[in-house]
Amino acid sequence: MSLQTAQALVTDDLAVVEQQMLKKVGGAYPPLAEVLAALIQSGGKRVRPMLVLLAARFHPPRQHSRLISLAAAVEALHTATLVHDDVIDGAFLRRGQSTLNAVWTPDSTIMAGDFFFSRAAALVAETENPRIISRFAETLDTIVDGELRQAFTARDWSQAKEGYYTRIYGKTAALFELATQTAAILGAAPAEEEEALRSYGNNLGMAFQIVDDILDFVADDTTLGKPAGSDLRAGIITLPVYYYIQKPERRDALMALADGGPSSDEAVAEVVAMIRSSDAIAEARAEAESFVQQAIADLAILPPAPHRDALEDIARYVVEREF
Repeated sequence: MSLQTAQALVTDDLAVVEQQMLKKVGGAYPPLAEVLAALIQSGGKRVRPMLVLLAARFHPPRQHSRLISLAAAVEALHTATLVHDDVIDGAFLRRGQSTLNAVWTPDSTIMAGDFFFSRAAALVAETENPRIISRFAETLDTIVDGELRQAFTARDWSQAKEGYYTRIYGKTAALFELATQTAAILGAAPAEEEEALRSYGNNLGMAFQIVDDILDFVADDTTLGKPAGSDLRAGIITLPVYYYIQKPERRDALMALADGGPSSDEAVAEVVAMIRSSDAIAEARAEAESFVQQAIADLAILPPAPHRDALEDIARYVVEREF
């Protein structure tokens, strides 16, 4: 089963999720409604709402409309964080397309992201489940914590690997975990199955971000839809960088470029090439594969079914993807 086959299991529901999101932004100030609708319709693989919909198949909720609202809430929260991320990172391209930050002022873009956060909150409220609403709020706290940790540890070349893990849990894995756990909560799954799905989402999200960080070095600009080495340019220590600088001579070479950040495209390209050709990429990929194997193992207590196969295939896709 491929990612496309997994997606096919929930294609109809994903279309309804998109319509629900469009409905929630339709009443906004017209220029805002227009750009948010374009953002929603710009594509993407919809991995997070797909996880909600597939995880819910083990114990389908009585009211399917609440599941749609939950999946839409998770995707809206993800989209809101992307809007803010593009401002924080000064990014003008995402998936090869101009970001909202490229056409609006930073102030206006931030407010657009804020509006999307409010729409996500409105959607999750439609589940009428206090535990889910509480987990949603906790996850937003965690996402902010991850972003702040990233901001305050930029260019700290001595940080421990555990600090990286804490950051990527906040930036990425917490939302994957929210998707799978809240689907289980909505369907009143037994505690051990809820925990299995929560852990699956966590491990999947950790692998997803590690692979993202690898792609920042090994993929080309066209595939990435943004310049290679973007994180390095911002002084963000990712797992490939961590492994690369464990050898003192490599650390010294990198730090020579790090004071005040790499000053030119040529300097960034030089460091990207050094890391790309080193063993740091293989070491980071091995960690991503380990998280994927843990995610697949998490599903073992769940009954065999096409949706379990789909979740396993999504995990395998995460380490095989090229963008």
